[in-house]
Amino acid sequence: MAKPNYGFEKRQRELAKKRKKEEKALKKASPGDANENDPASPAPPAEGAAPQQPQE
Repeated sequence: MAKPNYGFEKRQRELAKKRKKEEKALKKASPGDANENDPASPAPPAEGAAPQQPQE
């Protein structure tokens, strides 16, 4: 029976972390581009919608 290759698994986890960190850095570096497709960003009001009144 073959031994598990723990070194390979660890390297794959490290590469995944590195990739995720780089993607996050790129997203942070260009916030204007990232907000276009971000569902959490507020959407512009629809045409014909009543303007919202500020709550006091």
